[in-house]
Amino acid sequence: MPTNGFNRALKLQFGLINYDSRYLTAEAFGFKVNASGVSMKKKQIWTLEQDEKDGQVVFLRSHLGRYLASDKDGKITCGAEKPDPDSRFLIVPQSDGRWALQSEPYLRYFGGSADYLSCFAQAIGEQELWAVHLALHPQASLLSVARKRYAHLSASDGEISVDSNIPWGVHSLVTLVYLDGKYSLKTCDSRFLSNDGKLVKENTNNTSFTLELKSGKLAFKDSDGKYLTPVGPTGTLRSGRCSKPGKDELFDLEESHPQVVFQAANKRFVSVKQGVSISANQDVETDMETFQMEIDKESKKSMFRTNGGSYWTLVTHGEIQSTATEVEVNTMFDIEWRGQRVALRASNGKYVCTKKNGQLSAVSDAVGADELFLMKLINRPMLILRGENGFVCHHKNSNTLNANRSVYDIFSLIFNDGAYHVKSVNGRFWYVSRSGLVCSDGEKPEDFFLEFLEHGRVAIKSSDGKYLRGDQGGTLMGDGTNVDVSSLWEY
Repeated sequence: MPTNGFNRALKLQFGLINYDSRYLTAEAFGFKVNASGVSMKKKQIWTLEQDEKDGQVVFLRSHLGRYLASDKDGKITCGAEKPDPDSRFLIVPQSDGRWALQSEPYLRYFGGSADYLSCFAQAIGEQELWAVHLALHPQASLLSVARKRYAHLSASDGEISVDSNIPWGVHSLVTLVYLDGKYSLKTCDSRFLSNDGKLVKENTNNTSFTLELKSGKLAFKDSDGKYLTPVGPTGTLRSGRCSKPGKDELFDLEESHPQVVFQAANKRFVSVKQGVSISANQDVETDMETFQMEIDKESKKSMFRTNGGSYWTLVTHGEIQSTATEVEVNTMFDIEWRGQRVALRASNGKYVCTKKNGQLSAVSDAVGADELFLMKLINRPMLILRGENGFVCHHKNSNTLNANRSVYDIFSLIFNDGAYHVKSVNGRFWYVSRSGLVCSDGEKPEDFFLEFLEHGRVAIKSSDGKYLRGDQGGTLMGDGTNVDVSSLWEY
């Protein structure tokens, strides 16, 4: 199985902020472009695409799927459905992390403010500089391009080591924290990576890095102009000696799928410890009892990958084994969300049950105690939610929550017997008020249920069976009666 690229590398999406602190915005009307956005919503998000023949050339695609272009007179358009010669740009990174965008055919620089944008400057001035604000979900796996290994928290050594073959368990989750144009790397135990490789509680100058892009990969530059790199046999992540990023200093961000453990009716954990058959026969949670849940984009069915890289699959007589190396019909399962428990239905239409010897078999026509499983999400101790209009964040002046912000708050997710409690930054808990508002100042926790319904998206149900959704005004409500785009969250 490949050690590199265990999951999909994330497409780089970002907002571009000009010298006036305004975002580059693509309007639907007439495909016009301006630099008037005050925050990063859908219209302010751009996707970076690289030219296949020349890796230095990039195309900027708007949320409408149209490409930014400049003609020989510096006039800016964004209406082309396919990249053409005028949409070829070069990124010229500056020492402070900002970019200048240069038209490749005409060698002029792009800049301006409000409705006055052009690509005609012969030199780079303040007006031609753009800060980059990543728009992807900030929790991911970090892959070293040179070592083809993943970063993970090594608690015993008190460092981030880049020596994992696969990003497994909560320790492989990295959270990017954005503040004033710089990024920090936060581990699952809420510590920040310092440029000397140590993990510290406070976010300071030594934990802030400028993000640079080089041929589609990321480099992290510290305040002394040096770059993060894996050092030594365990790949300790720290600033190296280089003041120019080479292959050793480049990283990919890969999406972090949910990883879960299952507990059967016999109170034991489902495991692959005994070999190929999947059985509920273990009393402790290790990597052998942890499964990566991958949701098929078309069918919305789930696959469960083991830490060895194989998948659960239905074999003869209804038995479930971990022998599949490729995704196919027998590796896909329907999940039925039943409050604090889940039921799994295999491709033969039968429910998965736990036999007396602990073995899992898809032989049941109905759901009873033996067909119910406790499913626990283990790799999101910190919860960051992004909906269709932006991130979930504390409201400045009240106990409610916004669901349309370009910045995010980090909440704690606490498991409680098949349900979850959400803890706010202030140490209080989420609850749904009588008027349907989600509030963040509860003295005691309230149960919420996570339903993983789509690839990269979760629905959250309150204890009264309603879904959390972002309303038109950007407030987080707990009154949704069905699942739609307003009640699905990147997490």
